[in-house]
Amino acid sequence: MPIDGVVVRNIVWELDCKLTGGRIDKVTQPEKDEIILSVRNNGKNYKLLMSSSANYPRVHITSITKQSPIDAPIFCMVLRKHLSGGRIVGIKQHNLDRIIKIYVECYDELGSLSNKIIFCEIMGRRSNITLVNENDGIVIDSIRHLTSDMSSYRELLPKVKYKYPPVQDKLEPLSFDMEAFLSRLNKCIKDTKLAKFIASNFDGISLFAAKEICNNAGFNENTLVSSIDEPGVEKLKYSLCAFIKKVSGNDFNPCIYYKNKAAYDFYSLPLNYLKPMDISAVDSISSTIENYYTAKDRTDRIKQRSSDIHKIINTNLSRCYKKLSIQHEKLKECSQKNIYKLYGDLIMTDLRNIKKGDKKALVTNYYDESQPTLEIPLDFMLTPIENAQNYYKKYNKDKTAEQTVNEQLKENLEEIEYLEGQLLNLENCTEYDEIEEIRNELISLKYIKPNKNTASRKKQRSKPMHYVSSEGFDIYVGKNNVQNDYLTLKFASSKDIWMHTKKIPGSHVIIKSGGNTVGEATLNEAAALASYYSKAKNSSNVPVDYTERKNVKKPSGAKPGMVIYYTNRTIHVTPDENMIKGLKLKMD
Repeated sequence: MPIDGVVVRNIVWELDCKLTGGRIDKVTQPEKDEIILSVRNNGKNYKLLMSSSANYPRVHITSITKQSPIDAPIFCMVLRKHLSGGRIVGIKQHNLDRIIKIYVECYDELGSLSNKIIFCEIMGRRSNITLVNENDGIVIDSIRHLTSDMSSYRELLPKVKYKYPPVQDKLEPLSFDMEAFLSRLNKCIKDTKLAKFIASNFDGISLFAAKEICNNAGFNENTLVSSIDEPGVEKLKYSLCAFIKKVSGNDFNPCIYYKNKAAYDFYSLPLNYLKPMDISAVDSISSTIENYYTAKDRTDRIKQRSSDIHKIINTNLSRCYKKLSIQHEKLKECSQKNIYKLYGDLIMTDLRNIKKGDKKALVTNYYDESQPTLEIPLDFMLTPIENAQNYYKKYNKDKTAEQTVNEQLKENLEEIEYLEGQLLNLENCTEYDEIEEIRNELISLKYIKPNKNTASRKKQRSKPMHYVSSEGFDIYVGKNNVQNDYLTLKFASSKDIWMHTKKIPGSHVIIKSGGNTVGEATLNEAAALASYYSKAKNSSNVPVDYTERKNVKKPSGAKPGMVIYYTNRTIHVTPDENMIKGLKLKMD
């Protein structure tokens, strides 16, 4: 659900209770559209996340620690200059709009007291974070500049007076006139659906909230306004007033709704029309938003960061598959080579019956038990011996070509396996460092051209996933080739169990046995992890090979992540996401 004015009021109420009076210790900008303020208040440390992401804009207290870039962006430096050491003196909402105002009292470079306002506009792709001087309303800077070419209504640039987003012709829910609402109800187009009418006539009330108001009044969201009689209008008035009373009284009870065990929706108030779904009450709106959005936002950003790598890998895969088609076609042609040798041999055995100028020769095939008669095409310009030599040349040419193509085919299939494995690795990535490891690996193998920024990047080894089996064994899963090689070649001891999907691109999985016998339950759980983090994730009865680590070797010159193994056993499992979620995941 997009965050509406009701959710924003809930956010402001919570932030005002927890942060007002607090000091801003630190300002970071981990993403180009995200700011985190570290605030200390009443002996507690809080991290306030403000995001102007086009897909998931939000403001809430977060418990997640994000790595900041080495060089702070300009907007971050501006905020540090003006806000570091400042005290939050108030947090308010503009009407019931999706605008949060954070008032900060701070001292300038000369030691004079000054007041600033941080405007957080949570408005989809138009979301923004702007720092403004409270005294004169002049913009100091914003995370996303808005020029006159981009908007004819307002500009958001340094030294320009801050102007609120354009006001829509809507009623203010916390102070509206019921007569004005009824007047609009009577004048609206009669085939208008009720929920849509409520959402389009009240500021801050989304379509989801409007559906709840309809439901509590005994109407379906698709009920036409024209079908509502006078008693229905009274029910609607009562439902609307009851909803607004809860909002104005800050009587919030944040909930997350689940559909097929996946987070489907959330809201600051219970939604009766979603009651058939599983519901989870959350103690704060910040926790609700973090639980609902963080994983989605992280996945989105990972995809954006790796989009160029995806494109490069897919381009190379297309080239490999095209090459594969040509190689198979060539091998098909070369498969006829033995007939050329046979023609040459048969011509040489029947030279007395073949003359120069013949266009064909009818000869007995002595190499076949039935000794059939074969018709051999001849070049009438050549002698019989020259014709035989011509067929021998074709045979030798195809024989050499077949050997060369088979070698090229083997290399091509290995490259396809490697590139498909890298696509899978990108899917498994959960951290930016893991993407950079894949990028650096592709640079080292000449798939990507290096640039100046690549050389200056700080290299930090990412960590594989660490699960604990139901029997207490540690299970490690690699998410890219760097992690796979590290786990298999450096981390695992000789007696540890190594696992990998059979002839299917996937992660290396290590069970730390500690010299003990690994139980069947742990083997099944580790095999399920190996199949889940493989190309066969959506398949059933996936074969997974396993053996002791001492039986796994890396051939000289092999690509990252490539190994060979022997004396293995095979276990067949079906990837089960619910079972994997039930395993304990340790954050090392």
